[in-house]
Amino acid sequence: MGTDTSIVYKDLREYIAAVDRLGELRVVNGADWDLEIGAITEVAARATKPKMVLFDNIKGYPKGFRIIVNAVCSAATTGLAFGLDPTLSGMDMIKAWKQKLGSYKPLKPLDVAHGPVTENVERGDKINMLKFPTPRWHEHDGGRYIGTGCLVIMEDPDEKWTNVGTYRVCIHDRDTLGIWISPGKHGRLIREKYWSNGKGCPVAISFGQDPVLTKVGSWYEPWGVSELEIAGWLRDEPVQVVRGEETGLPIPVASELAIEGFILPPQVESKQEGPFGEWTGYYASGTRNEPVVKVKTIMHRNDPIIFGSPPGISGKSVPLSAANVWLALEKAGVTDVQGVWEYTTRYITAISIKQKYGGHAKRTAMAMLGSTYGYHRRFVIIVDDDIDPSDIDQVLWALATRCDPATAINVITEAWSTPLDPRITPDARAQRNFTNSVAVINACQPYHWKDQYAKTCYFPEEVRRKTYEKWKEVLKLE
Repeated sequence: MGTDTSIVYKDLREYIAAVDRLGELRVVNGADWDLEIGAITEVAARATKPKMVLFDNIKGYPKGFRIIVNAVCSAATTGLAFGLDPTLSGMDMIKAWKQKLGSYKPLKPLDVAHGPVTENVERGDKINMLKFPTPRWHEHDGGRYIGTGCLVIMEDPDEKWTNVGTYRVCIHDRDTLGIWISPGKHGRLIREKYWSNGKGCPVAISFGQDPVLTKVGSWYEPWGVSELEIAGWLRDEPVQVVRGEETGLPIPVASELAIEGFILPPQVESKQEGPFGEWTGYYASGTRNEPVVKVKTIMHRNDPIIFGSPPGISGKSVPLSAANVWLALEKAGVTDVQGVWEYTTRYITAISIKQKYGGHAKRTAMAMLGSTYGYHRRFVIIVDDDIDPSDIDQVLWALATRCDPATAINVITEAWSTPLDPRITPDARAQRNFTNSVAVINACQPYHWKDQYAKTCYFPEEVRRKTYEKWKEVLKLE
């Protein structure tokens, strides 16, 4: 199994060029920022062979002010983005990524004086966020969202560590942005510390960066772990940053477009934000007053590229976050995990184990739900080691033939969820009760009599593989 994790590009532009060489890039000229870019994004992502799309000459904006979407939408782009062998199967790619993650050693960012992002620096009356092409992604969105695949950078005022998160950001006017952060997220906890002291929360936001930085911004790392240090380790070199003059926060020097400013306490200023078509595929969080970011500095490269990642559209990319779940299980002491896969973002999680004792399956599910990666799950399905969790047909077969609904399904209530959950009832939402239930489904052969379980008539995977290798030139199945 290939485990080489060398990343061959330095920034978003080099990544786009590398994707183009793979034949996975499409360039669209003349699209309208109002819904058309969003529709093209979805069409390209839902295709049998999804493609990354670069928008230029956007209606009403100068040539060169661009948007990239579907940046990681296939096995080929997943491999390229994260230094993995794109010929690996989905589960082997998860295993290779897990092996890489298991060797994590933090690598602190490197401060530099200037770089690409400082080619243009604008302050005072020169600030104008409206000059950047910002889509209205979905029909009922309550505004134009520039931050869908962005990095929101903050520093904890007490412990002085840097948090990087991906939270949605809209444009209100020339120097005012709206920001929404789900309850429980580190960025939300940090900003409340500043507010409790009557201060605005310093913030920097990057709106165009490479896939590695974008990926770590969406991870669920423990409190105190800086995602910038993770990104540096993944690249085997420190992330170069410039310090914002207003906030002192680290801003990736290779960013295409970044701002710095302050998230004001809501009693000082707030504006209507939402709704927004979220990663669940629904409008669930409605419209409400949310805090604003007052922009103090804009930095951008010549001809900047905005990283667009409208939620819920991932193409056919490999869910690498399954490797994080796998590692969390091992850290919790759960042994003999054979594989992890996520469907529908994270709503359905399938975990394969080699059962070693009674209760092994349930322990696996509970350990996952109790970890940082237990956030907003709906169904956790545990299967035996003869089932490939990345093959939905095998998972459904195990579910249909090994799970007894009366005895093998447990429902966990009041689990950590989010206002984005469309299944939260109106009454619970009114009470701000943003919890959900999770079904733990044991689709394994019952441990205490698995030796007596009916034998399968299907050939083992190894036999099927050898048969295919012998006859593939005749069968021509690919």
